[in-house]
Amino acid sequence: MEEPIPGLPGQYIRGLNKLLPFLSELVLKGLHSVILFGTLLNIHTKDNIGSMADSIDGPIRPAIPPIRQAFPELYVIADVSLCEYTDHGHSSVLFEDGTVDNEATIARVSNMALSFARAGANCVAPSDMSDGRIRAIKLKLIEARLEGKVAIMSYSAKYASCLYGPFREAVSSKLVTDEHKRYLLPPPARKLAHKAMLRDMNEGSDMIIVKPGWADIISDAKGISNVPVVAMQVSGEFAMIHAAASAGVFDLETMALETTEVIARAGADAIISVVGMVSGQQPSSMSTVEIFPLHKDADAARSTSELVSMPLPRRRPA
Repeated sequence: MEEPIPGLPGQYIRGLNKLLPFLSELVLKGLHSVILFGTLLNIHTKDNIGSMADSIDGPIRPAIPPIRQAFPELYVIADVSLCEYTDHGHSSVLFEDGTVDNEATIARVSNMALSFARAGANCVAPSDMSDGRIRAIKLKLIEARLEGKVAIMSYSAKYASCLYGPFREAVSSKLVTDEHKRYLLPPPARKLAHKAMLRDMNEGSDMIIVKPGWADIISDAKGISNVPVVAMQVSGEFAMIHAAASAGVFDLETMALETTEVIARAGADAIISVVGMVSGQQPSSMSTVEIFPLHKDADAARSTSELVSMPLPRRRPA
């Protein structure tokens, strides 16, 4: 099954049966890594804690083993986010009054990360920005004797940006409150981003993500970080580039490459983005691809993935 995504021209939701052949072509062109996101169809119910996020009947857990089996050298990252599965659209568990329950969120996210690690993911990427979640994940990986096999790539400088709209549309996630502005970074914040990145590194993160991939924050991250810095060029940025190119403002491929080159110049060690699918050329060391695959049972669940075409750190076996 393949479904076009209206907000992301040229991007599709793909079933696992379509994803594996599609990945095969990209791996042959030099793709090294894939990060998986999930989204549900209407037959599944969303709730406050995102119960389907790491369910065996959900989109991500069942997808990891066949991808690992088909592409043993592909570095598989599992996004650890609740927003696609909660009925309120937030990446956190909420109290009845709509505010974030940090302790419950940490417990939920760390269990989700462990579930994906046990399924075979090389790396887990928690996106909730909760204080203490990296430490909690690390401790659970240690307890399961997976800390030497599974890396943590944290969304450490994640901003409360309006640029996530096309992605939210693709995964049918709608925020019912503005609570995200409390746990994500406000766009003007810079020193607060430094604090969040240092927090995650001190708790044991193996890589940190800047989202959106704003050049000044990437440069700051590179200056203070002792781990790889990953930048995410988000869906709204791609949508704007594509819209302007469609209006004849500039050439799509040229602008797509320029924007990723700026991110690389700012110091990013890896980029997660949609623009690698623009030209259809062989992925470069810094280009990336975004794909939207469906769960193997297309009537049950959907999943999305973004492909990163550069080597990422592998943890040595314990």
